Amino acid sequence: MAGGILRESGRSMHEMSLAEGMLQLVEETARREQAQRVKTIVLEIGQLSSVETSALEFCFAAVAAGGPADGARLVIVDVPGAGRCLSCGRTVAMESLFGVCPDCGSHRLQATAGTEMRVREMEIE
Repeated sequence: MAGGILRESGRSMHEMSLAEGMLQLVEETARREQAQRVKTIVLEIGQLSSVETSALEFCFAAVAAGGPADGARLVIVDVPGAGRCLSCGRTVAMESLFGVCPDCGSHRLQATAGTEMRVREMEIE
């Protein structure tokens, strides 16, 4: 049993750090706005960001427990990946960071969207 917990926590360390950073931002905003409670947090998470959303949700619930964001609903908005081909200059959809340009076959793609994770809005009371 302990081995399973360690393996899971190893995969979630990235998401735990993200959840802690997000909580700090959310709590600072709630304090500034003199809110008692955070009800909803809308997150934009890029397809190319390497964020495992279910792990992020779990980690956020753990770090938010007992504070103003305890029980807050997370709404996740997926942001599709896109990039610019450095060989032919076209903007193309990207499903992974190491894609191939569908127009010229080049591997020289530079991501222009889909790597972000940001708090887009919050509902507070």
